[in-house]
Amino acid sequence: MRMVAAEPGDSASDRNAIVQLDPDHPGFRDQDYRRRRNRSAQIALEYKQGMPIPDAPYTTEEHGLWRTVWDALEPAHQKYACAEYLAAFERLDLPRERIPQLRDVSERVQAVSGFRLEPVAGLVEPRVFLESLAGGVFLCTQYIRHHSTPLYTPEPDVVHEIAGHAVTLASERLAELNRLFGEAIKRTRAAEDLERLSRIYWFTIEFGTVREEAEVKAYGTGLLSSAGELDAMREAELRPFDLEAAAREEYDPTVFQPVLFCASSFEAMHGTLKDYLLSWR
Repeated sequence: MRMVAAEPGDSASDRNAIVQLDPDHPGFRDQDYRRRRNRSAQIALEYKQGMPIPDAPYTTEEHGLWRTVWDALEPAHQKYACAEYLAAFERLDLPRERIPQLRDVSERVQAVSGFRLEPVAGLVEPRVFLESLAGGVFLCTQYIRHHSTPLYTPEPDVVHEIAGHAVTLASERLAELNRLFGEAIKRTRAAEDLERLSRIYWFTIEFGTVREEAEVKAYGTGLLSSAGELDAMREAELRPFDLEAAAREEYDPTVFQPVLFCASSFEAMHGTLKDYLLSWR
């Protein structure tokens, strides 16, 4: 999890908080929001594998925020989401009126692909996150973004985790690719190879696109969990689906992605990426 030092003048409770937000974070000055973030983080820190996942303390305002996000996402999905995602979305049948609890979503995903979701307090090291995929575990945050920026978050929140990752893990083919990424990472020792695979993960699982009937559609979770990213996808530079090129491509997670790699079809992407990961080192 990315942490920042407490600034001079912060209270002792701030300095002892589990989650310390950057001063430019939308929720930095909202003490109620910060307390809820800390409660969600505490749930994750106390969680033991195999236990039922405790409910996160969402407020009425946060459930309203979830509805606002979906009001923007659903029409964007109809225009830009690939067929594989739309089928998985229907299969998962997420509630729109409230934030679903992680335990309920995990049970639905596990019934489809065997993947389960487990809570974490915030961002984890890339190797830890990616290796967990090999065992069919997706490490998942439970907090939601600040209400002042309903269509933006500077970090992965429950909208990204559920609307993006959980839905795609309800696709057997996308779940398979996630597992293969984890297995490939476990076979990786050199730091530069970890970086290469992390970039491929970014430009496929997070920001991958394919063509369907000559239209560009998204299967990447970073695109599918953000109406803004989906809209900006139309302006991105689309490059041919080339995993070696993706492994070398730099990216900035704080802006709409200016470069995307686009496969000729979902089937072509799945087959090429599967073969690449199976043959990795």
